[in-house]
Amino acid sequence: MRFMFVGDSMTIGHAGDFTWRYRMWQHLNASFGGPYRIVGPRTEVYDLLAEAPVSHAYGAPDFPPAARRHLAGWGEGWQHLTPLIRDAVSTYRADLLLISLGLIDLGFYTNSAQTADRARLFLAEARAANPRIRAVLLPVIPNVRADTDPAFAAEVARFNELLAKAVADLDQAGSPLLLASRPPSYDIRRDTYDGTHPAPSGEHKLAGAFADAMYEAWGLGARYEART
Repeated sequence: MRFMFVGDSMTIGHAGDFTWRYRMWQHLNASFGGPYRIVGPRTEVYDLLAEAPVSHAYGAPDFPPAARRHLAGWGEGWQHLTPLIRDAVSTYRADLLLISLGLIDLGFYTNSAQTADRARLFLAEARAANPRIRAVLLPVIPNVRADTDPAFAAEVARFNELLAKAVADLDQAGSPLLLASRPPSYDIRRDTYDGTHPAPSGEHKLAGAFADAMYEAWGLGARYEART
């Protein structure tokens, strides 16, 4: 099975981060029980000084280059990655997408309804490349702006409702979709380093949300167990 991570700054990470992708790689190694690959067109993390995704300085030296692949970008959301996903799925023959998107779109580009429409288009584009693609989608998780801006918090809540509806509407037996649960104990004061981007504990919780969804619905892997 070929996994592709799709996301924004919380997924790509910056220089020095472990990233939740690393935590998922650890989990897959320990629990998947069969051959798999992590695929995608990018391998870098974001360099805050260069203000560009040009760094390879991951926090974990044992994270192999082949497992660092992804389709994620700092400041990129549904609207940025939708035009790329068909080619990425086709070129890298992805079987399963692990998607964490929406915060950037809602924060800067589109309202909740427009963002949900973009998510639907994204899934259609992915299926155009692989009609049997699977996907696990994470709702927008707690973040500092939603904590301090009631209007934005309402848009996040509305988008998450619309995303759940999209997953229910578009789920197919031959191309199943899952909505992962927002980690119930996720706390922006403990699990992020700036109110938005995950600290190590947050990385584990994000990886766990995807891993537990795959295990509970499809029997893939096992329940998530945090590893150092």
